[in-house]
Amino acid sequence: MPIIHVNVWEGFGEERAKTVIQEITRVFVDVGIPANAIEIIIYEIPKSHWGVGGEPASEKFQR
Repeated sequence: MPIIHVNVWEGFGEERAKTVIQEITRVFVDVGIPANAIEIIIYEIPKSHWGVGGEPASEKFQR
């Protein structure tokens, strides 16, 4: 069944990841997918490896 990939900036944290996993699962359960069929993978990506508007996020958002 569904495998959901979530990309976030490094430092997102375990508690927030847990909340995201629970809430995304809830959305899929609400549309009839069994919870045990849902897989969620959270990737923490360094801001230096994430581009926004042609710049690394580490530079763009330090201002």
